[in-house]
Amino acid sequence: MTTRALIQDEAVQAARARVARIGRLLFERQLTDAAGGNISERVGEVICMSPRYSGTTRQWQLQPDDVLVCDLERNILAGSGQISRESNVHFRLHRDFGQYGTAVIHAHARNILVLSVLERPLPPLLEATRKFGVTPVIPYAPAHSPKLAELVAGTMQGREDRIKKHAAATIAPWHGLFLMAKDLNAGFDAVERMDTSAYIMLMGQMVPGASPLLEREAARMEAIIGGYQED
Repeated sequence: MTTRALIQDEAVQAARARVARIGRLLFERQLTDAAGGNISERVGEVICMSPRYSGTTRQWQLQPDDVLVCDLERNILAGSGQISRESNVHFRLHRDFGQYGTAVIHAHARNILVLSVLERPLPPLLEATRKFGVTPVIPYAPAHSPKLAELVAGTMQGREDRIKKHAAATIAPWHGLFLMAKDLNAGFDAVERMDTSAYIMLMGQMVPGASPLLEREAARMEAIIGGYQED
């Protein structure tokens, strides 16, 4: 397939539209911010990715034609702007776990950012987040670095089934959330579910006597619902 035909491919165009739409939704729902975040979806041998400065200069009001189409060597085939500085994480996850999922989201979700500063993992506090298990925290690595990509990818090992079913995520200290999902709609859904759990965790600690109970409640929920499988 020629580059022109590839860019005009219906599946590629649909992915570019999803990246633009999900970016607006993440921003509107305070699941990312103007300072950053990035989104990608793989379609065959290309990756559709939000361009650099999508928040800072475009306030996440992307149009489908703004979304970059890159080959697996990171060459830009179409789109408006530069490749994201966090492309190291995106391309590493697509390379290592592409058989399980097609979408990667890096989000500055408001409540999860608190946990990232405190370097606290996120337990599954709701039935809706049980499928994700505990969302771990990696050791610090500078933003945009190959080391960050290596650490994030390392935490996904052993969680391939979670990606295939819905999503798996990792918290980066002082930075935010990195998530890989079976598709982009599932990824958006997972970011919101996880940020809601983070909100419950933070607010729960303000209730007198509740703070020590939060992780205990996560374990109790697991024991009660046992082998329940969500549709």
